[in-house]
Amino acid sequence: MSPRSAGAGSADAGLAIPRARSGDAEDAKRTTGAGKAERAATPAGAAERGEGLRAGAVRLKALLDRPLASYYLVLGCALLLLGVGLMTVFSASTAYDLDWGLPPYSMFEKQLLGAAVGLLLMLAAAKAPPRFFRAFAYPLLFAAVGGLMLVLLFGHEVYGAKRWISVAGTQVQPSEFAKLALVVWGADLLARKEKLRQLTDWRHILLPLLPGAALMCMLVMIGKDLGTTFLLAVIFLALLWVIGAPGKLIISMVALMLFALLMLVAVHPYEWARISSFLSSRSASCSSQTCYQLVKGKDALGSGGLFGVGSGASRAKWGSVPNSPTDFIFSILGEELGLVGTLSVVVLYGGLALAGLRIARRVPDTFARLCAGAITLWLTVQALVNMGAVLGLLPITGVPLPLISAGVSSLIVTLVAIGMLMSFARSEPGAAQALAASGPRLSRRLTDWLGIRYPHG
Repeated sequence: MSPRSAGAGSADAGLAIPRARSGDAEDAKRTTGAGKAERAATPAGAAERGEGLRAGAVRLKALLDRPLASYYLVLGCALLLLGVGLMTVFSASTAYDLDWGLPPYSMFEKQLLGAAVGLLLMLAAAKAPPRFFRAFAYPLLFAAVGGLMLVLLFGHEVYGAKRWISVAGTQVQPSEFAKLALVVWGADLLARKEKLRQLTDWRHILLPLLPGAALMCMLVMIGKDLGTTFLLAVIFLALLWVIGAPGKLIISMVALMLFALLMLVAVHPYEWARISSFLSSRSASCSSQTCYQLVKGKDALGSGGLFGVGSGASRAKWGSVPNSPTDFIFSILGEELGLVGTLSVVVLYGGLALAGLRIARRVPDTFARLCAGAITLWLTVQALVNMGAVLGLLPITGVPLPLISAGVSSLIVTLVAIGMLMSFARSEPGAAQALAASGPRLSRRLTDWLGIRYPHG
């Protein structure tokens, strides 16, 4: 080869290298954020991104359309909320116990025991058929009314309200069991009337449901428990809404119950003090005597920032926020876990509400549909009332945050209600076949539901 041809070849080779490098640079640019942003700005990139979002939405919809979606959504949200609750109670109750001269883990030990008992009852309820709960409709009603009467006779007043009675050294709150009793008894009553085609007349809708609900509300109102009275009214209205009562009838019942609640506030100075504290907390005239709890609760909630000060590191739990393990545990949660933690808790409650309403829409049995709708609205409204009080959006009513606040009676009743939702979810179309096909093991059921398949052997 001549030097000329060699030089030419070298020149050609030298020209080829920059082309390869420019191609590499183009490839690198495609993998960088700038390249992605450049493609996203083009119509083709926007279309590609839209197709990706649509594909993700289709996959999510397909996942939620599986027969056991409601079952696992209820179970997952409930267990996560319970875990967050136990962690926060452990943090807040230690300081509370020491402040009152009690052993440092006494409240948490009771909560842990209540969680263990509640989980066993939840699993038992989840495996029971819906007709099993109907057998307890009237026994639960009579037991709840009897318990509320015993509280008025032998209970003790705490923070202006009679809610607790001592049973074998343990404080029991019958009003929590009254919520579940009203759900089961009311759903059974309306289901029987629908089977007999008696719900075309408004008198058959209200009798004897209205007198029974009014009796429980009256007993709770005498004990000066505004929050539970409001929740019993919510359960009653939820039953009317799910059964398809006329709008005029529901509006009339709402007006009647608002009048009754206003009368309760008017005759009970303690409840009026709470309302006036809420109103004064929204003005510049708020003083520490009238709205100390509201102000300190909001201060603790806002001091957590984005990610919180860390689990167990709350400063407000050391006497700054009254009732920090119970009514105002959301303040401690917000301080320790921050905005991200509180929003995660709100999302979990939203998932529980979505699953419960989905169950109420899909189950074929009227009793299961009524129970699922009433339980879902009861737990959702209770969570909103508690969080709204901590945020200063609603008056303090003393209702616990479901699955999170300390309180054995509330925790056990809530877990039983969750187990009932899981039982109703098993009766959704295709759920029984999916359970039978996936085998008895929970891990195998969960992986099959998620679409994960493993080779045999």
